[in-house]
Amino acid sequence: MLVFWAAQFPLYLAHDPSVGIYDSSAGAVEAYRIRSIIVTRILLDLGLYVSAMIFAAGLGHLIRRADPGYGWAMAPDPDPSVNRALTMGYILICNSSIAFAITGLFRGAAGWAAAATGVLPRWTRWIAFVGVLLCAAAVPSMYGGPLDPAGFYDAAGWGRVVVANLPPAIWVMLAAVLLLRRSTAALSGRRTAGDNTSGLRVPTWFHPRGGP
Repeated sequence: MLVFWAAQFPLYLAHDPSVGIYDSSAGAVEAYRIRSIIVTRILLDLGLYVSAMIFAAGLGHLIRRADPGYGWAMAPDPDPSVNRALTMGYILICNSSIAFAITGLFRGAAGWAAAATGVLPRWTRWIAFVGVLLCAAAVPSMYGGPLDPAGFYDAAGWGRVVVANLPPAIWVMLAAVLLLRRSTAALSGRRTAGDNTSGLRVPTWFHPRGGP
């Protein structure tokens, strides 16, 4: 733990102290400047956290073996009711009403914008809107009674998963295929027109001075 902490401490000093935390623009520029250092700090942090977990697990084991009466200080006796509460809580977030509401909102916005701008054909927005309606229909499943994975319309049932997840997944796959075909067609057109030997036009921003 000490090695990981000591190794990353000098890396935090690489940040320009004149850049304030409330200056978003300057902070973004500074983060880009030291991006490799930031990634290295994250990597060392992961090593620190893993070492800390190993240390805590080993120390807790030794304490409980020395005197079980002090075991509560490191790891209390498991309580089944906690697992039940956590399970019921995450169901609504991960793959139930809250997730369906967010999925529907994103799918509607993405489908409308992609069709309106011509990125995707206009007919694709209707598939997206169907997905929005089905997501909205699945949101009230949180009032569907006791959790039952074998049920159709409750917070843990299989029915609302199919209803709310399948149409958005179909839209994503359809959009991906259409975008790939569009990119392939555009690339073939460039090659036919003979833009350059590779068939790709290098954007001006790629050149350091903006010129050819």
